[in-house]
Amino acid sequence: MIVVVAASLSDGGGAGSSGGGSHPAGKAKQAGAPTHTPKTYVVENGDTLTSIAHETGVPVATILKLNPGIDPQILISGETLKLR
Repeated sequence: MIVVVAASLSDGGGAGSSGGGSHPAGKAKQAGAPTHTPKTYVVENGDTLTSIAHETGVPVATILKLNPGIDPQILISGETLKLR
């Protein structure tokens, strides 16, 4: 006989919540999909276009289209990106 016991240590880990995942330090404002897309985003240390897209809900292609002068491989901390 095999018995499997699972426990969760996170608060609010009920049905429908997606599990775990890392979140960059200093960005604990995500409680689901953003209800309002901000006009701009200020790049922080460690940000990538993908992480910014996930946090803001704006696709990477849109960020690139709105910011044609940025190098997606080298984002500079403090740089302001247009999101809409």
